[in-house]
Amino acid sequence: MNKLKKRILVVDDSATIRLYLHGLLTKWGYDVVEATTGYEGMEKALKSIYDLIVADINMPTMNGYFMVTALRKEPGQLSTPIIMSSTESKESDAAHAYAAGANLFLVKPVHPTLLKQYVDFTIGEVA
Repeated sequence: MNKLKKRILVVDDSATIRLYLHGLLTKWGYDVVEATTGYEGMEKALKSIYDLIVADINMPTMNGYFMVTALRKEPGQLSTPIIMSSTESKESDAAHAYAAGANLFLVKPVHPTLLKQYVDFTIGEVA
């Protein structure tokens, strides 16, 4: 069976987090593209089609809330699933993420098994 890999855009200013997510997601069979800032994430999201965007909240110059809010104003980005993540665990962080347009809010670090379930479910890869 030769099916196309689902594409995921990971937007995070932390090289460690990007490396961690890239390793897990590619191991699980996803094609991963990385961006290091909210601006770069916006640019990549608007130039290509992704099955999922995983975005950090706390990034310099353009945070994840602003990036997701801006993306959701673009017609081509209305239905792209977005998972926002942060080390912040206050209820207001989750509420702000959902208000920005996120489909899911996760607190870092996320256990790999749980992350796989969230990603698979979010982009319809549940067997």
